[in-house]
Amino acid sequence: MVKESKPLSYGAENEDQAYFDPSAPPPFKIAEIRASIPKHCWVKNPWKSLSYVLRDVLVITALIGAAIWFNSWLFWPLYWVSQGTMFWAVFVLGHDCGHGSFSNSSKLNSIVGHILHSSILVPYHGWRISHKTHHQNHGHVEKDESWVPLTEKIYKNLDNTTRLLRFTLPFPIFAYPFYLWYRSPGKEGSHFNPYSNLFSPSERKDVITSTLCWSIMFSVLLYLSFIMGPFLIFKVYGVPYLVFVMWLDFVTYLHHHGYKQKLPWYRGQEWDYLRGGLTTVDRDYGWVNSIHHDIGTHVIHHLFPQIPHYHLIEATEAAKPVLGKYYREPEKSGPIPFHLIKYLLHSIKQDHFVSDTGDIVYYQNDPKLQKYSLTKFE
Repeated sequence: MVKESKPLSYGAENEDQAYFDPSAPPPFKIAEIRASIPKHCWVKNPWKSLSYVLRDVLVITALIGAAIWFNSWLFWPLYWVSQGTMFWAVFVLGHDCGHGSFSNSSKLNSIVGHILHSSILVPYHGWRISHKTHHQNHGHVEKDESWVPLTEKIYKNLDNTTRLLRFTLPFPIFAYPFYLWYRSPGKEGSHFNPYSNLFSPSERKDVITSTLCWSIMFSVLLYLSFIMGPFLIFKVYGVPYLVFVMWLDFVTYLHHHGYKQKLPWYRGQEWDYLRGGLTTVDRDYGWVNSIHHDIGTHVIHHLFPQIPHYHLIEATEAAKPVLGKYYREPEKSGPIPFHLIKYLLHSIKQDHFVSDTGDIVYYQNDPKLQKYSLTKFE
């Protein structure tokens, strides 16, 4: 086993946390965490899940009506932020369908998931399958799928423009559509191509179905652009879509990056499902917690994605005594989670690549990158 030296923290930690090694094998098993969670937290109520869908659809409809009614540049910015956030909430419900935590019916999950995700231009099965790969391999340098770290070799082989786009805000928080089409640097495939190496032969029909649904939604938007005008559709749908993408990249990045103490990534024999899952981070999003269905309670979700979102907070509280120091209490947020921006900025600035070797590795910094970024924009 090859292990890097312990990294420095981003900022000041309390003494207990400063001397805690997050890469140390935990003294508990995943079965102990599972046993600590009340049995009713595992129960999926399809009617309750559908009630959240109804809530979100009603809010989205009301916002569209209000935007068209007022049609004022004083109202449009408020609409864009609110509607983009609701698109993100809808994505989370479709995400639950993909995990099977929406209901016990695979047919209901697939129907609702396709409707919700297609409406925001996400290929349901294509993304569902790659996201399953992410959960099954969380924290693994090579096998993880979401915001996977670049190895030093891949990082150094990137052209300067790609490197700049990956590590200069705001570009990374608009990455999701490009990820759907091209995946991440160092990986090949597309979420729309049934013959992509993301998918097994048995999954190709599902991917074709989702790509077809995505194409129908895209065609509807094009048709509405011809009928109602492209500028109106851009205001009603296009800008909220971009806000949704920002939310998605912001949230998913910070669930796996940017904690005050750098967290390990694994490969080889040092990786296992529990240790990888314990590298995820819970976040507090203030008022947005209830809007985006408590997706910030991410550690328990990653370990047990079958738990419905409306039980995640209770399940997390029950598991904390078992998790001990391996659970990192999220910093409390104000009504709007502005406090998380500093962690995003710091991580983008510091977390550039991991070593090509070693079974326990931490992000390293390229000091030349910031100098190049400043020169590029002068």
